[in-house]
Amino acid sequence: MTQKEFLTTVLPIKDKLYRLAKRLLVSSDEAEDAVQEIMLKLWNGKEKMGNYKNPEAFAMTMTKNFCLDRLKSKQAGNMKIVHSNFQNTDNVERQVEANDGVSLVFQIMETLPEQQRMILQLRDVEQYEFAEISEMLGSNETAIRVALSRARKTVREQMIKNYNYGIN
Repeated sequence: MTQKEFLTTVLPIKDKLYRLAKRLLVSSDEAEDAVQEIMLKLWNGKEKMGNYKNPEAFAMTMTKNFCLDRLKSKQAGNMKIVHSNFQNTDNVERQVEANDGVSLVFQIMETLPEQQRMILQLRDVEQYEFAEISEMLGSNETAIRVALSRARKTVREQMIKNYNYGIN
């Protein structure tokens, strides 16, 4: 694979890799370091990139594994999943309410099992298809759909419980 082919194949997915890394790691700096490391590994293995049917899925899988390894390492004792703030409207009141809702969803996501959290991130935030998620996580599509359904149900139940708090 030439430098030009690498740039046209891998560089466009850099932002997706960053978002996944940021979802899994504690800070922007950690996510940037992770993506830089993955890009370096992809560059060093560029000759083998042609062997993969879906280089994007391969890169996402590498990023996921690298981030999970970082979380499990001794250096990562204080890391946790975080989210960025989403800006939805110009109306300050609605913006605050929306940010609170998004913040609550991400807090609930932190309580999900790792697999469900990953699937929810890839499907609902990153908008990947079930086949792509299946390939990235090495699982069948049915298991992905079941885990996604359970994750969404847990998030929905926790949201309802939170918003109905104090209402008899």
